[in-house]
Amino acid sequence: MKGELFRLFDVSASAYFVLLLTGFLFATAAGTAWARRIGQDPDVVVDLGLASLLFGIIGGKLLHVVADGFFWDYVNLCVDPSKVDWKMERAVCLAREDAAWDAAKGVCHPKAADCFAWAKFWNPGYAYYGGLIFASVGAWFLLKRDRFPFWKAADMAGFAIPIGLGFGRMGCLLAGCCFGSLSDSSLAMSFPPGSSASDAQWKLGLLKTPRIWSLPVHPSQIYESAGSLAVAAICLFYVHGRKRYDGQVFVSFLVLYAVVRFVVEMFRADDRGGALGLTTSQLIGVALIALALLLHRRLSPRGAVAG
Repeated sequence: MKGELFRLFDVSASAYFVLLLTGFLFATAAGTAWARRIGQDPDVVVDLGLASLLFGIIGGKLLHVVADGFFWDYVNLCVDPSKVDWKMERAVCLAREDAAWDAAKGVCHPKAADCFAWAKFWNPGYAYYGGLIFASVGAWFLLKRDRFPFWKAADMAGFAIPIGLGFGRMGCLLAGCCFGSLSDSSLAMSFPPGSSASDAQWKLGLLKTPRIWSLPVHPSQIYESAGSLAVAAICLFYVHGRKRYDGQVFVSFLVLYAVVRFVVEMFRADDRGGALGLTTSQLIGVALIALALLLHRRLSPRGAVAG
């Protein structure tokens, strides 16, 4: 499996998922330290982190299925696997136990139906904004139950989430997903044979076979990782100490990350869906910037609040 770090009880652990969990641990540690500093219960932050992780995984998977261009592949994989075309070399297809070669069409098909392929959380295939939306909804219900100030917790999330993202995108780098477009810059990098980048370039006719190193591409995963950590630093060390109302750090995070993601999307070359000349993430980012501006107008008149 691409990006597999280790296998336990015959279940593979992808680099993306392992680094996602690492980011979650760092983000939760930062959140609990923040809670202690302002005199709030750190156990609520731990519960919040676990709930956000669960809801984030569900939301990230669902948006990936719906918006990244693989919806009908997942549907057909469940109802009729013969309609799922895996474009790969014949030798590679025959070497796979879960695939069958279709000589008439010159493509590979999965052998068996799998109605739960989309739900296998240990495999790559997540859309970050779906995770953010679902995690925010889950957090609202949890914080309401525990009577924890929602916007104070949102400000904590404003610097904790991009910390987790910084690690998650390095997981993407190790997994080979979210790769960039062709580049001849000194920062460009090539991915190994069989990677998503090599496979995509072969399908475009840029490589004779996917079993060779990819052409150099922008390291878009590193761009976003660095940008996310920069957003975390700005929100924690600059905005948090100067905020005029609870929620300002979270609002700043929404705007800053949306800008970072919008720019990084210009350097990516993987399938991401979209419309109106923009990718799905760019469209959602524009909507979130509008939402952030509305939240700013709604929350700022409340005056200065420490937290």
